Amino acid sequence: MIDYDTHSWRKYLFAIRGSMVREIIYRVFTTTAWAVVVGIFDEYFIHKTIPSVVHGLVGTALGLLLVFRTNASYDRFWEGRKLWGGIVNETRNLARASKVLIAPSEPKIHAEIVRWTVAWCYTAMHSLRGRKDLGPMSEVLAAGSVKRALAAQHSPLWIATRITQLINEARKKGCIDTVQAQSIDNNTQQLMDYVGGCERIVKTPLPFAYVVHLRRALILYTFTLPFALLKDLGWAMVPAVFAVAYIFYGIEEIGVQIEDPFGYDDNDLPLERICNTIENNLLATIDGEVFHEPPKKGDDAPQSMV
Repeated sequence: MIDYDTHSWRKYLFAIRGSMVREIIYRVFTTTAWAVVVGIFDEYFIHKTIPSVVHGLVGTALGLLLVFRTNASYDRFWEGRKLWGGIVNETRNLARASKVLIAPSEPKIHAEIVRWTVAWCYTAMHSLRGRKDLGPMSEVLAAGSVKRALAAQHSPLWIATRITQLINEARKKGCIDTVQAQSIDNNTQQLMDYVGGCERIVKTPLPFAYVVHLRRALILYTFTLPFALLKDLGWAMVPAVFAVAYIFYGIEEIGVQIEDPFGYDDNDLPLERICNTIENNLLATIDGEVFHEPPKKGDDAPQSMV
């Protein structure tokens, strides 16, 4: 995710990174080049135009479709952010309860719960990206357990099960009673609910028919637009087509980039910094634990991210 000053216009007016320019530049230039070809043929070979009223009506419908596309994608983006905000809260609650109820008599179990909880966050992030990795916890936790976690069919589930086992171990040792164990483990259950919500977003893209129809309509509209503008604008229709193509293709591409907010795109959620925040918050509850420094300013957000 790109951090920026929402009050500044001039600073970001010509920004390239995150602005969709790289993604749509070939489509826009192809459409503009086609407009030039149409202009040449109109001037030297065949004079052919179509009524502009048709494009006026189609343009209105196409604009509504693009708005719906972008709104649907942003809903997915914001839902993903809320789910990860819930993950931050539940990990803190899990560490807090473990610190108060388990750490006084079994500090080693508390430390294991915290470390596995941090590992859960990293592996949840990577699983949403189609990878398996426990992040910095791979070097801290027992090598055998790390290997089993990475070999599991669903690594976040394996780690959540391990956390529940540790909570049950604390119960058997008399650190907590059954009610307290169930209360702490509810946080683990919530974590699995949240990652399940994220997986729902990743595995359920917008309906194929809607996306294909919208893109076909975009291509048809922009490639016939020169014929509709020739009569009224002449050669001025070339920059007009460029502007329309840039706006329409840009809106569509924004929807594409934010509909899956857990990837590596410039406008995706900053999952690395969220996991780093969780890591530092949770490891601070372990006495004497050394935690990783947050990324430098400019690449990251403040540690208060929830």
